[in-house]
Amino acid sequence: MKPITAQHIKSISIFCITILALMPGLSHAWWNGDWETRKKLTLNTTQAAIKVPLTQVPVLVRLHTGNFDFGNVKDNGGDIRFVAEDDKTPLKYHIEKFDAVNEIALVWVQIPKLSPGKADSIWLYYGNSKATPADEVKATFDANQAAVYHFDEADGLPQDRSGKGNNATQSSAKVGDGSLIGRGATFDGGSIVTIPASTTLKFAAAQGFTVSAWIKTAVVQNSAVLFQQLDGAKSISLSLSGGKLVAAFGETETPRTLDVKPDVWHHVALTAGQALTVYLDGQEIAQVPVTLSDMQGDITLGKGFTGEMDELKLSNVVRSADWIKIEAGSQGADALLVGYGQDEANGSGGTSYFGTILHSVTTDGWVVIGILIVMAIISWVVMGLKAIVIGRVQKSNKAFLQEYSKLSVAETANLDQADNEEDAEIENSQLLIALYGKHDHYQDSTLYRIYHTGMQEIKNRFANVEASQQYLSPQALGSIKASLDATLVRENQKLSSLMVLLTIAISGGPFLGLLGTVVGVMITFAAIAATGDVNVAAIAPGIAAALVATVAGLAVAIPALFGYNYLGSLIKNTSADMHIFVDEYISRITESYSR
Repeated sequence: MKPITAQHIKSISIFCITILALMPGLSHAWWNGDWETRKKLTLNTTQAAIKVPLTQVPVLVRLHTGNFDFGNVKDNGGDIRFVAEDDKTPLKYHIEKFDAVNEIALVWVQIPKLSPGKADSIWLYYGNSKATPADEVKATFDANQAAVYHFDEADGLPQDRSGKGNNATQSSAKVGDGSLIGRGATFDGGSIVTIPASTTLKFAAAQGFTVSAWIKTAVVQNSAVLFQQLDGAKSISLSLSGGKLVAAFGETETPRTLDVKPDVWHHVALTAGQALTVYLDGQEIAQVPVTLSDMQGDITLGKGFTGEMDELKLSNVVRSADWIKIEAGSQGADALLVGYGQDEANGSGGTSYFGTILHSVTTDGWVVIGILIVMAIISWVVMGLKAIVIGRVQKSNKAFLQEYSKLSVAETANLDQADNEEDAEIENSQLLIALYGKHDHYQDSTLYRIYHTGMQEIKNRFANVEASQQYLSPQALGSIKASLDATLVRENQKLSSLMVLLTIAISGGPFLGLLGTVVGVMITFAAIAATGDVNVAAIAPGIAAALVATVAGLAVAIPALFGYNYLGSLIKNTSADMHIFVDEYISRITESYSR
């Protein structure tokens, strides 16, 4: 036996690596089997064009009916979890807003690393009724985050979410829904927010500091202070002057460059270190060298400002330009950083596209689809029942005609049988006609019932008349003909009964489906408007789910249309046979009983 050499080991290693590369599904074991569903979130930094890796970045994940199945998650979102790309390491996160009724959620997740020019990814797990909330607000932010204000308080003063305890002590700004990210603060030109001095809000000159926020001005701001910290005679601020963004430290100011357009959300930021640098929507717009000194004092927000403010963050270091880009590019209404993959069920490599679409159907859509399912079942039962009934009628008519054609004129009455209760029940119930089976004398035949009507009319007239005197006057023949026609009409009505349900399915199904689609599209766009996530990947699932209602409507109408036309042709043929029989039958009666 040859010894195993280093070359053999190398070859085996290459083979094993190749096999693993060809089986990517094995590299993503399920993080925890208690969770039913997971979704891959892709973090694409290409749009932001960052140049260096970023670590411990809080990224906003917007969930809505277009990209998330709220029907498979707890009402408070307590069972959602975020796991790193290795599908092993849980990530820190916290929920700013979770509205299961309106299907909107805003979640902040701390991403371990964002790589330049590369699509990193994380996993979102949900669907565990036994899970308890595990979000940690202060753990979502790194140690350099001095203060974070979501302005999401239903009442009371703005609270610091960084865990440093820098809560506002005074606020005349109004907090309400409908801001860029959940709730936001509204300033009317006379309202301000005051944050008292603290050791964690002491900014060292050697490290510098960063302030960033989202703002939407109501009008062009001639003199509005967005942020200001006072330390005795020293002051550092970020303001709007003449509609332009400007930062100042003492007498040093940045140049006034770009206008800040009203009624549009803008991301603004100031970094203070060896220079004052101002950013607008993630792009540097002004810079001026500065010699900073340590700052520790009260902070004022919104003095003279008229508009809205959201997500104000303070850091005790100079954040990089790439960090500012990611903030601006991942939180706005047109954010493209986060991509939402398909739902994957536990124990499978992923669900089908159709399964993903069904998971995205909203409650109102399921209501419409439920109604359409009931309509479909009714139409299928009607079509099946009518097909059986008409089939048996035609078969029985054929058998009756064969026997009737063998009768001579004198034997015309030989096939007639006396009425009984069982015959009456069967005749008046299509279900009994369909289920009764074989009869002893043509109870299924419409021709027999016409024939029986004529014989009963004749028998009633000749009940006490001698055979030699049995004849019919033209008036009597006319009366019998009228009775035969009346029976024919009633038989046609019986044959056509329940067919109206098919016409309702044909005409009503598509309209109900269209109603469900329109409402679904409205909800999808409303959710997208509320969350601000307007990329195609977010819109497509919701629109596709809304179209399911139209598909359901067509699925009801199309079989009903084919069935209605087919059954209608059978009914027409049977009706034609009855008209012919009435004419032939009245001719035979006339021949038999005329003078």
